[in-house]
Amino acid sequence: MTTHETAASPSSATPAWKRLPLFLAGGIALALCAAFSLALGTRQVPLATVVEALADGGTGRDAIVVTGLRLPRTLVGLAVGAALGVAGAVAQGITRNPLASPTTLGINAGAGFAVVTAIYALHVTKPADYLWFAFAGAAGAALFAQSIARRAGHLDPVRLALGGTVLTAVLASWTSAVMLASKRTLDEARFWLAGSLSGRTLDVLYPVLPTLLVGLALALAITPALNALSLGDDSAQALGVPVSRIRIAGGLAVVLLAGSAVAVAGPVAFVGLAAPHLVRLAVGSDHRLLVPGCFIAGPLLLLAADVLGRLVARPSELEVGIVTAFLGAPLLAVLARKAAR
Repeated sequence: MTTHETAASPSSATPAWKRLPLFLAGGIALALCAAFSLALGTRQVPLATVVEALADGGTGRDAIVVTGLRLPRTLVGLAVGAALGVAGAVAQGITRNPLASPTTLGINAGAGFAVVTAIYALHVTKPADYLWFAFAGAAGAALFAQSIARRAGHLDPVRLALGGTVLTAVLASWTSAVMLASKRTLDEARFWLAGSLSGRTLDVLYPVLPTLLVGLALALAITPALNALSLGDDSAQALGVPVSRIRIAGGLAVVLLAGSAVAVAGPVAFVGLAAPHLVRLAVGSDHRLLVPGCFIAGPLLLLAADVLGRLVARPSELEVGIVTAFLGAPLLAVLARKAAR
């Protein structure tokens, strides 16, 4: 039996092509959610008007709302959701921890801490300038959490989750202290820290597209090896998988994806945790299906939360990060209880 055949064993009982209807259904659901994102909000726009605005631009008020405000917001939501969903799947794969995600590993908190510090100390004000600080904070948090979790050269999943939780608490406290000490920093960072798609334009998305695409490519490239890692480090090494290099590549993918998402939309919680679990229920644990599935489920969850946030508090709206946190907290409790069993 070859390495790739063994690594693919999680889905050997069910051929991949039999999962195609599920991916088609997910794609249709995502398209519908994107359409609702363009049509629903403080100002309701008929779907027929949305189609006309996308087809010929239009000059009416509804057309301007669709093409000028909601279309960029929706595209940003698609990119951020895909980045968070795939990052969560890879994080769970390289750590063999079902509770791993950019949030629980402290990556989001690290990025947020770095951005708030940059706003406070360096007077950074443009979201496009947050990118490199977000990456630096995400990378530093990931390395620190892994250093805590290493025991005798191996990664302890329980210590990793605990280390990420402690790191998140410490960095969140420091971030809050900086914001309380500076009204200017509070004004600049509070909406970004809540996690929001509101007011995001394509000018904010363009700078992160290269890093986002590199992260996605890395994630897809290591999916067969992630199946082998699920058997344990010793078994993966016996199958010829370079465990250390795969973990480094996977960690880099998570940092690139989560850093890109946080730089654009702020630290949106729980999408990276929920998407892999929902996809796993549908297609199983084969990462060759799980990672592409999260590319659909991540933006589906994020856009659905964004639309819900616009509708529940009209004529105002709830930031998408607040909605995902509200919905994701019970999920985290259920998953933690399941993992304990």
